[in-house]
Amino acid sequence: MESIDLRGKKALVTGGSQGIGAGICIKLAACGADVLVNYYSNKEKAEELVSELKKNYGVQAWSVYANVAKSSDVKKMFLTVDEKMGGVDILVNNAGVETINHVLDLTEEEWDKIIDINLKGPWLCAQQAGLRMEKTGGGVIINISSIHDVVPRKGLIHYCSAKAGLKMFSKCLSLELAESNIRVISVAPGAIETSMNREEINNFGRDKFEKWIPSGNIGEVNDVANSVAFLASDLASYIHGADLYIDGGYMNNTIQYDPRPTRKES
Repeated sequence: MESIDLRGKKALVTGGSQGIGAGICIKLAACGADVLVNYYSNKEKAEELVSELKKNYGVQAWSVYANVAKSSDVKKMFLTVDEKMGGVDILVNNAGVETINHVLDLTEEEWDKIIDINLKGPWLCAQQAGLRMEKTGGGVIINISSIHDVVPRKGLIHYCSAKAGLKMFSKCLSLELAESNIRVISVAPGAIETSMNREEINNFGRDKFEKWIPSGNIGEVNDVANSVAFLASDLASYIHGADLYIDGGYMNNTIQYDPRPTRKES
C-alpha cells in the first residue's frame, strides 16, 4: 500500500504549538514536510516542538508568532513563510478558541473574539496562502472545524456559529480556488483527548463519553493528525470541498435512548 509522502512540501500550521495542532505538525514532519509552527501565547512550547521536529524527523522547522485574527500579524507571518520556506504548499488552519457562556450573558467582546479567531483567522490565512499557491501551481488548505459546525450545544452559540461559518467558508473557498489547483477540505473532530482537556474529561466523566460515542472510546490527537496528513498528500488529489468528521460516530448518536427489543439468544 502506498504510504503518505510529503517530502519537499512546505507546511504552515496555525495554533501548532500544542494539542491537535502539535500532533498535526509532528505527523506532517514524520511524512517528510518542512513545518512552520505558528503560536500565539506559548513561544516556549513552539520552540520545543521545532527542536523535536528537526531532531526526530530531519526536516526543517521554524516557529512564528501571530494572532491570526489580526491582518497585520498574518501578513508578517507570511513574510516569514516567504523568508524561511520560499512559499507554502500546505496550510492547516488549526488555531481556535472556545469559551462557554449562557447566550443571554454573552458579551459583544466575547462574541467578537470567538468569531474573529475561529472564522476571520482562517480567511486571513487562506487568502495569504492562496495568493502564494496560485503563483506556484497549487496547494492544499485544510480547515480544522468541529462536529459543532452542525451539532448545536448549550453555552457555545458563538463557537458553533463560527464553526458553521467555517464549514461553508471551506466549500466556497474550494469552489473558487479549484481552478488554481488549490484543494480545500474541512476536518471536523469530535471528542479528542489532549493534554489540555484530559482533566476536564476526567472530571466530567470519561465513562459518559465512552457510552455516548458509538466506537466506545474518546479520540486521540493522532486520529486527526493522520487524516490531515492523508488529505494533504497526493493520495487525496481528487478530494475537493469535502467535510471529514472524525468522531467515532459521536454526532450520529443524538438519540440516546434505545427502543430496540431484547435480542433472543441464537
